[in-house]
Amino acid sequence: MKIVGLLLSAAVLAASAAAQAPPRFTLEHRMLLRCSAAFAIVAGEQQRGVASALAYPALGERGREYFVRASARLMDDLALTREQVEASLRAEVEGLQKASAETADPAAGIDSVMRPCLSALEASGL
Repeated sequence: MKIVGLLLSAAVLAASAAAQAPPRFTLEHRMLLRCSAAFAIVAGEQQRGVASALAYPALGERGREYFVRASARLMDDLALTREQVEASLRAEVEGLQKASAETADPAAGIDSVMRPCLSALEASGL
């Protein structure tokens, strides 16, 4: 009986460790995260009337749909929970914001991310 208990405990610990291991994102998954984060940042700035954000196409609806589809794709492809995807997206937003704050030209920094992301948005058909 003790052996069964030990095996169950080991299985629970192994499953817990696997659930906490960082996801193994492909380049495509990283792009989905990065673009979702960039669209969220720019859409928020557009709502606040930030001039540099208003130079981009409106991202409220299309950006949100991209974000939803990207999140679903990450959950499906990598068997992630909603919480894991949210944490990954939050980390990506924080990384972009930090990089923007540390650069001499924040608008150019976000533009370097937005150019390929806008192309990905167009290619998605949204």
